[in-house]
Amino acid sequence: MFESLSQKLTGALDRLTRRGALTEDDVNAAMREVRVALLEADVALPVVKDFIAQIKERAVGQEVLRSVTPGQQVIKIVHDALMTMLGTEAVPLNIAVTPPAVVLMLGLQGSGKTTSAAKLAKRLTDVDRKKVLLASLDVQRPAAQEQLAVLGTQIGVESLPIVAGQLPEAITRRALEAARLGGFDVLILDTAGRLAIDEAMMAEAALVRDIAQPHESLLVVDAMTGQDAVNTAKSFDEKIGVTGLVLTRIDGDARGGAALSMRAVTGKPIKFLGTGEKTDALEVYHPDRLAGRILDMGDVVSLVEKAAATIDQGAAEDMAKKLLSGKGFDFDDLFQQLEQMRKMGGLSGLMSMMPGVGRIKEQLKNANVDDSAIKRQQAIIQSMTKVERKTVDLIAASRKRRIAKGAGVEVSEVNRLMKQFMEMQKMMKRLKKMGQGGFMRNIMPGLRSGGMR
Repeated sequence: MFESLSQKLTGALDRLTRRGALTEDDVNAAMREVRVALLEADVALPVVKDFIAQIKERAVGQEVLRSVTPGQQVIKIVHDALMTMLGTEAVPLNIAVTPPAVVLMLGLQGSGKTTSAAKLAKRLTDVDRKKVLLASLDVQRPAAQEQLAVLGTQIGVESLPIVAGQLPEAITRRALEAARLGGFDVLILDTAGRLAIDEAMMAEAALVRDIAQPHESLLVVDAMTGQDAVNTAKSFDEKIGVTGLVLTRIDGDARGGAALSMRAVTGKPIKFLGTGEKTDALEVYHPDRLAGRILDMGDVVSLVEKAAATIDQGAAEDMAKKLLSGKGFDFDDLFQQLEQMRKMGGLSGLMSMMPGVGRIKEQLKNANVDDSAIKRQQAIIQSMTKVERKTVDLIAASRKRRIAKGAGVEVSEVNRLMKQFMEMQKMMKRLKKMGQGGFMRNIMPGLRSGGMR
């Protein structure tokens, strides 16, 4: 996400930070690079003009030119301007109403609308502890209603029973009644889309809107369609009324221009980002965190939140007790740690949120750091016998060859994993000597309070 834009922006700004003092010409040259980077990222031209003008107004003033660290001051100005472009603060979903809160999902066919409806239902159920009802109003696309029902079953969320031949307005009324009688907190209505905007789709969506009186009308747009996504958002807002945006496939858009333009052009808040195919790949949109990612400052807050949501507190405490009791760290423990990392998005997911990773991208590529490494390491451990996992000293050359063959890797990879494992064992022994207080300070900060420092 924003990979290309991030590299170009940080490259231009890094050149400023390497200078002891800045002239107006230095700032102007950097801003030319920033302008080109934004345009190449498919950011709308009016947005780029406003962005550059806003930065230059402050960056060539006394605030920067007389600053002790002028380069850093410019980066802060760029960060603040990005925040303004992206929306300054997160806008929560408006569901604090007399239930059921009605959420209308709008969008073109293929934008990821039905999948986003399911992702939102899962998030509301798991995170906000809401009772959610899903209802598909799409009678145009073959098996669209069945698709939503299957997704509902997968995530453990109820969906409105399908009645063959019913029109969208009748389904809407039935869904509203079912939500009220069933004591549901939120009703999500998935409307029909088309391959392009047409009068029939808009008329149907307007009719559903008038019947349902939704508290939220979320437009789902595919970030990879670039400026077409911005035009789609403007049309839907003019004819139906949009309260918020959901950008899908944001992980596949290396340019990111749609996300940067959308808020500025439409004036509508982006509420969620679809970051993958899985039903939990939906992030709340935080402009400040996104600005940090774009400028390669990382997003440690999101990383901590992801850790708090995925780490099994009971398992972590059990491991702490085991290590403190002197039983030692074995390959089964390592397997659990690798599984936890995989659940948190793998190496690529974690590293995308770490500050400064963009600057060492080539080194990481040469080091072959990728998510497949975790799977290979888990395969190696699974190829070991139960006794081998507990006693590393048993694994001699012949056993290594058998393990490598079973895991489908080279013996060198088995050796590498064993070396890493023995280094971790040494570290665990040092932590054990610190006692319980030292272990908890170093390994489990904040888990008991539901988060991590």
